[in-house]
Amino acid sequence: MLQIPENRLMSLECRTSRYLKLAGGVICFLILLSNVWTIAHWNESRGVYDDVCYLRQAHLFQKFGLGGLNTDIARDDDHYLSSSLKQIGFAAWNDPAEAPCHSLMPATHKRVLQYPPGTGFLLALFPSGFQMIPLYVLANAIVFGFVLLALSYARARDAILLTAAFGGLAMYLMVNPTRASYSMAPTMVCCAVAGFLTARLFTSRLFSAGQAGRRILLSALVGFVIGLSVDFRLPNLFLASGYGLFFLGSFLSSRKIETIWQAVWFGVACLAGMAPTLLANAINAGSPFATTYAGVDLAPPTFSLHIIGQYVRDMQFVLLVLATASIASILYRRGETGLRRVALVGAGNLAINLAFFLSHPIFEPYYTVPVTMLSLWSLLFAALPQPAAAVDGRVLGQAANA
Repeated sequence: MLQIPENRLMSLECRTSRYLKLAGGVICFLILLSNVWTIAHWNESRGVYDDVCYLRQAHLFQKFGLGGLNTDIARDDDHYLSSSLKQIGFAAWNDPAEAPCHSLMPATHKRVLQYPPGTGFLLALFPSGFQMIPLYVLANAIVFGFVLLALSYARARDAILLTAAFGGLAMYLMVNPTRASYSMAPTMVCCAVAGFLTARLFTSRLFSAGQAGRRILLSALVGFVIGLSVDFRLPNLFLASGYGLFFLGSFLSSRKIETIWQAVWFGVACLAGMAPTLLANAINAGSPFATTYAGVDLAPPTFSLHIIGQYVRDMQFVLLVLATASIASILYRRGETGLRRVALVGAGNLAINLAFFLSHPIFEPYYTVPVTMLSLWSLLFAALPQPAAAVDGRVLGQAANA
């Protein structure tokens, strides 16, 4: 029987992997082009109150610089908000007391924007009237870059196919449901960045001796990105919950002081990342830790079958099942140590985020997308070998046995 030499067989496998990566990259690139084409035809004046309010925050930054953190409706002296509301047919467009997305703050007696300032700041980087389109195109391009990065790490055929499939899903989500809120575009970028850093933090090789400083640095970087995401959507604060639970559990089981330092630097960096939101809260609500939200958003947690049913019928349910199944599979099979750490962080994040959103009286088609995408990005990068490990099989073997 004719046998193919081992070196020729390896060469054939390498060529096959390259072709699969190229095909996966091309497919994801075509989805990116489709997204850009779709985004280019979007209209910033689509009659959504949230859009008007995010654009008002951008207008304040363009008009006052950092002074735009003060979102007091009394500063609408050029009638930007009222004219925008009139344009979309809002009945009480000239009544500040009826302005949507604005809450009356008891401590400051101001009626202010309820949203954190990050999304408006990013929109302010682009010219008025052409802000949403470039923001989404840029976010899509960055996420596509992380898809290519993941493909470059993949080695085995199954890993390449899985990475390409996830990349296609991630690119698709950058239009639907990301379009539902301007805050989702930068949030999805933060999930990809944090997922990559989370995998680097918790992989086994970094938990070997002599890597304490690097682990603390990566903990701070992950914390900063999570904190930064809070500047776009306040509920993104719950994305830090899984990390906190993991650090707590790790300390209780090991009693290592280094774990405390990791948690401390994670928390400090998280606060640094969300500093713009804390400052905006101090200006608008009277305290860094006072929320600018009001009304139904502050209602006490109440589980409702109606709300739960809406999630079950929505595409979010598919993502939740995918993330939950991936985490459960890793924990059940007791796979590689670093991958299990990432799965534990994801499990904690899913539990806390679901407890919050399923008991929240409002449903939106994007509420649980950030936690599922953060979990899936983290698991993907943790499951793929690092470049050095892929070159040297001995290093990879040592990592698997750590």
